[in-house]
Amino acid sequence: MPLGHCLLALLVTVIWGLSFVVIKIGVGSTPPLLLAALRFTFAALPAVFFIARPKTNWRHLAAYGFFLGIAQFGLLFTAIAFGMPASLASLVMQAQVFFTILFAAVLMGERPGPCQIVGGAVACLGLVLIAVPRLEGSEALPFMMTVAAAAAWGVANIVSKKAGRVDMLGFVVWSSLIPPIPLLGLSLWIDGPSRVADALTHLDSSTLASVAYLAYPTTVFAFAAWAYLLSRHPAATVTPFALLVPLAGIAGGSVFLHEALVPIEAVGGAIIVLGLALNILGPHFSRRAEGKAEPPSA
Repeated sequence: MPLGHCLLALLVTVIWGLSFVVIKIGVGSTPPLLLAALRFTFAALPAVFFIARPKTNWRHLAAYGFFLGIAQFGLLFTAIAFGMPASLASLVMQAQVFFTILFAAVLMGERPGPCQIVGGAVACLGLVLIAVPRLEGSEALPFMMTVAAAAAWGVANIVSKKAGRVDMLGFVVWSSLIPPIPLLGLSLWIDGPSRVADALTHLDSSTLASVAYLAYPTTVFAFAAWAYLLSRHPAATVTPFALLVPLAGIAGGSVFLHEALVPIEAVGGAIIVLGLALNILGPHFSRRAEGKAEPPSA
């Protein structure tokens, strides 16, 4: 990947990492599915009136909106509302890296190289070190919901690749039209009309700020940038950058939510960075080593 694309991927990971802190704050005063519905409502409006619909069929837009908006964020917001710590959620969601690489290999024939396989295994060890000590009986359900959300994110990544090289900003904005009504319907069913109405009529500044951050930097900008990168590079090259998201999430959770950062999380985070380095830099150094090994031409 060019340096500019690498820096763009790093910026996206920081925005996403801090978004888990924002979600935790938002679900403290707003039903989670309603908050998700508001997120995608403002991600779509008024942008759809100014951004042309991307040149792809509605199936791709609908599938991306469903798996990203309804499945991924419906599950994630609910899991955090059920008590999933923001820092741990930011970590577990990065299982999407492995889901994406797996789905890309099975559905699109993209085969990860040896360095990417080893790097993924190392990063997985880091994920396990951080996750396992925090898994207890009452935390099992939100944890499994977060894993399911990560799998849905992996499917959404494949859908964005299937859409091809289209205008990814338009792709994200127009696909954001899909989630709001189903999410609102689910919130009315689960939370009840009175609670939804009360939440909508008593939106405080923290909720409005949460919706604004989740709608614009996190959804419109970050997912458009991520989809742009996936449309131009193999999934096994782009998705490992997401392993940096939990570092931003853990730091944000510690600073803003006072979630404890224990030594094992620091060790696991360092191992994740090592796995990322193997994924991104390993193939480059392997090619250079092979080039040096070749005899000079006559």
